[in-house]
Amino acid sequence: MEERANKIIAWMREQVALAQRKGVVFGLSGGLDSAVVAVLCKRAFPDNTLAIIMPCYSSKTDIEHARAVAKQFQIPTSTIALEGVLDSLLKVLPVGDYEQATKKLAEANLKPRLRMLTLYYLANRLGYLVVGTGNRSEISIGYFTKYGDGAVDILPLGNLVKSRVRELAIYLGMPKEIIQKPPSAGLWVGQTDEGEMGITYEELDRYLIACEAGDEIKRKRKVDVMIAASAHKRVTPAIPPF
Repeated sequence: MEERANKIIAWMREQVALAQRKGVVFGLSGGLDSAVVAVLCKRAFPDNTLAIIMPCYSSKTDIEHARAVAKQFQIPTSTIALEGVLDSLLKVLPVGDYEQATKKLAEANLKPRLRMLTLYYLANRLGYLVVGTGNRSEISIGYFTKYGDGAVDILPLGNLVKSRVRELAIYLGMPKEIIQKPPSAGLWVGQTDEGEMGITYEELDRYLIACEAGDEIKRKRKVDVMIAASAHKRVTPAIPPF
């Protein structure tokens, strides 16, 4: 794990240097992935790292966990509340004669998109790169918001499945409560990653690493379907070949 961490840190420094930037900024949510990214960023750029806590009707526990990580690892933070911005945007967006079933997810996805607007504003002001917290498991099946948490400059955990991120978190000395709590994007109350994906990270990681899956997943081709359906989220916008 030490070798892996050092390689990621060296890579991050290289990417920032190539972009002629001075440091990094990222969202600190209180979840496992963002906590790991936070510590790696601090190690890579001790004097040029900024974590942004962006509550938007967020879990109080998540905010407490984010602040606990920042305090433990001495990571500079700024808290920017986005509830008012979200409410104002929802007031001006058209209600329309749309399907009610799409309302919940459409509104929830505004949260990570508002957070990314905030991060890029700060990145522009500071001359920093925006660091994403997505891991290989989530990226592979498109479990991220397009132009939200997927809109970043670098993804240091992008080649690590969730189980490897957890191992790295243990090595880095993350608080147990963060390592053990159910992963959640915090899109709405009670939302969990595995509940929304319909598959556990353990099953997903096993499939991605060794192409092994349970009978139900094989029968429904669940992972393959999610990978294919989310392909557009992992590439630049399509351009006509003529």
